[in-house]
Amino acid sequence: MGDTKKFTILHSNDMHGDFLAEVRGEPGNLIGGLSLLSGYINQVRREEKNVLYCIAGDMVQGSLIDAEYKGISTMEIMNYLAPDIATLGNHEFDYGLPHLLFLEKMANFPIVNANLYITQYNKRLFQPYAILRVDGLDILFIGIITEKVIDMLKTDNMLSSFITLQEAAAEVGKICNAYKNDDIDLTVLLTHIGYDSDKELAAMLDPAWGVDMIIGGHSHTILEQPAVVNNVLIAQAGTGTDQIGRFDITVDDDTNSIVDRQWNLVPIDSAHCVPDAELERFISGFKGVVDQKYGSIISKFTRTLTHPERTRETELGNLFADAIQEKTGVDVAFVGSGSIRKTELGPAVTLGDYLALFPYDDSVSRFVVTGAQLKHAFAGFMRPENCNGEGEYYQVNRGVQAVYDRSKHELVSLTLHGVPVDDANHYSICLQGYHYKNAKVGLQLTAEELELIEKPRLLATSGRDVVEEYLRNHQNVNSEVEGRLRYV
Repeated sequence: MGDTKKFTILHSNDMHGDFLAEVRGEPGNLIGGLSLLSGYINQVRREEKNVLYCIAGDMVQGSLIDAEYKGISTMEIMNYLAPDIATLGNHEFDYGLPHLLFLEKMANFPIVNANLYITQYNKRLFQPYAILRVDGLDILFIGIITEKVIDMLKTDNMLSSFITLQEAAAEVGKICNAYKNDDIDLTVLLTHIGYDSDKELAAMLDPAWGVDMIIGGHSHTILEQPAVVNNVLIAQAGTGTDQIGRFDITVDDDTNSIVDRQWNLVPIDSAHCVPDAELERFISGFKGVVDQKYGSIISKFTRTLTHPERTRETELGNLFADAIQEKTGVDVAFVGSGSIRKTELGPAVTLGDYLALFPYDDSVSRFVVTGAQLKHAFAGFMRPENCNGEGEYYQVNRGVQAVYDRSKHELVSLTLHGVPVDDANHYSICLQGYHYKNAKVGLQLTAEELELIEKPRLLATSGRDVVEEYLRNHQNVNSEVEGRLRYV
């Protein structure tokens, strides 16, 4: 064995503006938040010689502070955390591409992405990779995203991303081949494509390219230990700031390989971390403005309502679908499960609570489909392959009951107010703008199929306003899981 060096790689993903610690568990025990996270990172940087902190996408979107400042507050706070490198997630695009390019210029750290191109010039939009030199060793970081998770870009003819994982793998090969003659000691892919896709991507990589690790995001996966596929380590650190991934590795300078490694998912709480008081003060400056503006109570529930996971019927999902259906009068209101960004709301609901939970100011449009198409749509989003954290799932309104057989991979029945849906009949549905553009992903219906019977009709420019008005006009609300979406 030649000369060896020890490194500590800390990694976060899908932080979604999760800035503030919450009191949970033991009395007074604080969980998560950037103050505690920063305290932990500072501590590791003091204790260990070679420390790298990287972020695998989705720094922005998900908190009121982030939304109010359109990600500018997040980027300022990220500059304070000082990651060594980051890659793009799909939510970095939420405020539009021009604004993302502005946020990237604000960042005091490299944001890498190798496979987003300006189509007509075949020119990359971002810095594709970065080589960080640490303690005499060169570490190559390459950023990868797939079109699968940046669906909003499909409407922009100037831009393209590699559509398939094969093409993303080829892009990795292109960069590795260009730089492997240099003394690259460690090669890390920072991805935002989901855990299952990470494993698929790893299997496609040529071992000669020398990729050692994939640090990923998007599917919010919590791991016991990293996966190993094609001799590539694959890790992810859940979502938010309640935990951070930590690799302690030993690299052989002669063979450019990892000869020893340990990985832990470290809890970020007051038992393990000392808060960073300076960062706390910095964040409170943003929080004060937001609290003053959004502190009024708009509704009161009878109890706390929950949305514990995206891929099943939930209390809040039912409430929001009922609210939109009541306003639009359609037969079926499809509400994107992923547009509900928090796991609970209430009993007292402030405007700030509501906007943090339902942040997307998206339109709602009406379509007319056949019963056969409607069944196809339910079979599409309820199918098991769509429930892996990478698909699009929906919440639906009262009166709908869909039953799906997982073992047979088929929709068993679909009824509206107890009446079976007839293949030949016509039914009205509504979709949020994002889900209209990307209906092929979850509902497995193309835009052309949705527009076949009747021209789409815009019902509201802001579905968020529709639900807010519903909540203001309905007090002491309760909502329960009723078996609208059932599996057998």
